[in-house]
Amino acid sequence: MSSLSVQMFGKFCVRRNEKIVNAIDACKLQELLCYLLVYRDSPHAREGLAALLWGDSSTTQSKKYLRQALWQLQSALDSHGDKSQNRIFKVEPDWVAINPAAEIFLDVAMFEQTFALARDVSGQLIDDSLAEALKDAVQLYRGDLLEGWYQDWCLCERERLQTNYLIMLDKLMSYCEANEKYETGLTYGLRVLRYDRARESTHRRLMRLYYRAGDRTAALRQYDHCVAALNEELGVKPSRLTVEVYNQIRLDEFHAVVTPAAVGTNGDSSVIPRVIDHLKHLRQMLIKIQGQVQNDIKAVEQALDKWKS
Repeated sequence: MSSLSVQMFGKFCVRRNEKIVNAIDACKLQELLCYLLVYRDSPHAREGLAALLWGDSSTTQSKKYLRQALWQLQSALDSHGDKSQNRIFKVEPDWVAINPAAEIFLDVAMFEQTFALARDVSGQLIDDSLAEALKDAVQLYRGDLLEGWYQDWCLCERERLQTNYLIMLDKLMSYCEANEKYETGLTYGLRVLRYDRARESTHRRLMRLYYRAGDRTAALRQYDHCVAALNEELGVKPSRLTVEVYNQIRLDEFHAVVTPAAVGTNGDSSVIPRVIDHLKHLRQMLIKIQGQVQNDIKAVEQALDKWKS
């Protein structure tokens, strides 16, 4: 059976056996196909499709246009050797749907399947196989959904998929940080900022990744980028958490927080030394803070004694 591939991220393109299908260059044909592919999990009433795509025409005329568009798409996309059960569309008198049995490689479908697998998994807990699936999925995202299209339904789906894309990049950043793949994590973070330069959590994670990769200067500069982006985009200052990470890096005292989830539940003892080192570091910081507080109290008491005298 011939192989049909539909690319919807970035510039729309349809290929059969690696060759571009040029017979569907009409805008309404492309929109009908893409709408059915995006909402491929349910059938669509013919009348609703006709009104959506040809709303300026009469009901009779719009239904005629729909029949013609479906015939043109079937002629262009169905191979002559395809049996009815393998054709792209399921067409009935009152409704139309994408045939779930049809062999179509759809970048959006692959992307959404991977997102569903990773949706409820913390980035720190992602295993290597899921990380590989996420890497493949974000590579499919060559650009926003159907770039250059401005139909209402397309704008809504574009925003949803872009949000999911950024979530997947965030998870990969977290996975890379947890597995000491700092340089790779940096590339994902920079991709996030191309879409949302004021995403403070990404700036903060980039600061940590730069520092843990041994580039303290880049980590401090990332903070400056964060301050500028938040001010220009939102008119706000960095959160207390971001400032705290910055100060720790500036003082060369940054220490990654080790959470119970990072220790794991399988009895892995390899992280125990890191937990101990982290606790020792916290103890040293508390001792230093305690000493500073005592010195401040003493200074205030001395000032009060002089004032009284």
